[in-house]
Amino acid sequence: MDKSLNKSLDLFPIGNCAVSALIDTAGRFVWGCAPRVDSDPVFSALLDNADPAGPDAKGLWEVQVDRSAEVRQGYLRNTPILRTEIADEDGARIEILDFAPRYQQFGRIFRPTAYIRLIRPIIGVARVTLRLRPTAGWGAKVAEHTSGSNHIRYLCSDMTLRLTTDAPVSHILEERTFRLEQPIAMYLGPDEGFDAPVGPTCERMLRDTEAYWKNWVRGLAIPLDWQTAVIRAAITLKLCVHEETGAIVAALTTSIPEHADSGRNWDYRYCWLRDAYYVVQALNRLGAVDILENYLGYLRNIVDRAAGGHIQPLFGVGFEEMLTERFAPDLPGYRGMGPVRVGNQAFEHIQNDVYGQIILSTVQAFFDERLLRPATVEDFEALEPVGEQAYRMHDQPDASLWEFRGRANVHTYSSAMCWAACDRLGNAAEKLGLKDKAAFWNGRAAQVRKTIEDRAWNEELGRFSATFEGDALDASLLQLVDLRFHAADDPRNVATLKAIEEGLRRGAYLLRYAIPDDFGSPQTAFNICTFWLIEALHLSGRSEEARALFEDMLSRRTGAGLLSEDIGFADGELWGNYPQTYSLVGLINCAVLLSRPWSSVR
Repeated sequence: MDKSLNKSLDLFPIGNCAVSALIDTAGRFVWGCAPRVDSDPVFSALLDNADPAGPDAKGLWEVQVDRSAEVRQGYLRNTPILRTEIADEDGARIEILDFAPRYQQFGRIFRPTAYIRLIRPIIGVARVTLRLRPTAGWGAKVAEHTSGSNHIRYLCSDMTLRLTTDAPVSHILEERTFRLEQPIAMYLGPDEGFDAPVGPTCERMLRDTEAYWKNWVRGLAIPLDWQTAVIRAAITLKLCVHEETGAIVAALTTSIPEHADSGRNWDYRYCWLRDAYYVVQALNRLGAVDILENYLGYLRNIVDRAAGGHIQPLFGVGFEEMLTERFAPDLPGYRGMGPVRVGNQAFEHIQNDVYGQIILSTVQAFFDERLLRPATVEDFEALEPVGEQAYRMHDQPDASLWEFRGRANVHTYSSAMCWAACDRLGNAAEKLGLKDKAAFWNGRAAQVRKTIEDRAWNEELGRFSATFEGDALDASLLQLVDLRFHAADDPRNVATLKAIEEGLRRGAYLLRYAIPDDFGSPQTAFNICTFWLIEALHLSGRSEEARALFEDMLSRRTGAGLLSEDIGFADGELWGNYPQTYSLVGLINCAVLLSRPWSSVR
């Protein structure tokens, strides 16, 4: 697919923690699922081969300006409300404000499954065409529709959407070009009557939504440096929350390949317990405990369902366990690089690090007095079976955090997470005054630590290995410091960092691993691994180098200030699902670590 047809990841997400969408640099909705992030896409153009500006395009929502000459885009400050300004060749200008409503109403958060577009003339009179073509059946067809005097109903796969507007409905149905002489409001939401004036109501929703987000950002404890980047990352992480249940998805998209024609096309619209752990860890550093508290409710439900047994690494946002992977045959894929996958086979994997991530996500609740629901002795007792499972599995093979599909080993990172599960249960027991329990879990942690030190340390190479009794290199070994398994200046960590740089670093970027996997040799770097390298360099005293690498990563962000999963180490092009929570977590963590203290400007 020719990139000139605007199939790139330079996309702006909007959302309200119930529904989300991605908008391209021409102001088109090109991706969005409803009523949930893991539903059938109503906007699917991102994964379609058709030119989004052409007559055959579908799965989009566009305000097309006749003889368009210039487009400017940016978010309203400290919000996910996108402003797109388009000028025509004669200098006439319009603006489009795109958002999903979110604000406090009747003592609760109002976050409908709805998108709003406000279209306003600014200078002169531009001629515009409104094209709204949602899809059904995973891009198989444009959704069927019926219409009334001021609404259109679209029969999408998982819900019926109703567009309520003060624009002439026939202009939209016939995609008629007309003069934009006055503002237009378009509300696309549930199939319900809109019992208020649509224009003034949408304008009020805009004001209330803007106020909500600015107040939420105002409560963040951000670093002095890189504030704009951190705020944008934090807002976007919040957009990846399915607030109804507390789930946090890994990304808003499916099947963006890790590199060109790689076949590494995965569906990331689910809640990986590992990814969610890293998200709440990063947002905790900014003081955003609302997301932690909601996610803990999601985790408690997962733990209850497991009843002390195996816990799979990912779930649907509604706790769904069966995420059977299949192909969507009617979508050719990003730039034609299929397949488009729905579901993710990783739900069947054994990934033993998950037990540590559950407990590490939860342990703060035993210490944090800000929480509305602090953890109790009963919560501790409910977590103990998770710790027991961590202890049982700490020396057992798994698919690793990288989800290898064709091989299994005992992975050092997974074992270290099992150690952390036991260690943090010991901490929680001490906080609760359960001395016998503290001694028990500290003893378990000591046993797991000895196993790791005996079996993951490669004496011949003088460094840790990614697998027990092995010699593989893996960027996740850098996380042993973050887990407090050992200190940054521990000679074993120093030696392991040196080996990782020599074996996995490609210029400014770091690979997950360099060996071939089920799909061949990696051709892109994993962005979170580069951020782990930046942290490791800073903690080893190489702070100037760390800051330089961090600035380089910031320069690779999209116009929205965001990152996807992967980056081409040869050309710096972004690949993989977007926006990627892992990558935004790395941005936040590095900014907090590298920033000057606020006291330096007082």
